[in-house]
Amino acid sequence: QVQLVESGGGLVQPGGSLRLSCAASGSIFSIYVMGWYRQAPGNQRELVASITSNGRTTYADSVKGRFTISRNNARNTVNLQMSALKPEDTAVYYCNADSLKTDILSSPTDYWGQGTQVTVSS
Repeated sequence: QVQLVESGGGLVQPGGSLRLSCAASGSIFSIYVMGWYRQAPGNQRELVASITSNGRTTYADSVKGRFTISRNNARNTVNLQMSALKPEDTAVYYCNADSLKTDILSSPTDYWGQGTQVTVSS
């Protein structure tokens, strides 16, 4: 059984910073991509940032230069350092493990965390 557990959300003032963390646990052989998505009320879930197992990163245009994603392959963790936060960053943030394999022969499967709320408000 694989689980993704997020932490680090909360309330922050505009211009402030937050760090989100996600740990994947259970039977894990490999994870190709780990990432963060977010969903605001009335909006579709969107990619915020992702990082491959060899360190290639992708960012949404709206967060480039403000957010930094990092990953520890040995620990199956991914972090999102968010700076210069804006009210429009308010959303539920979800951790994603894309193409996770539980053993060398298993089919790659996507997993999601339960989400953590980030609210940017004065």
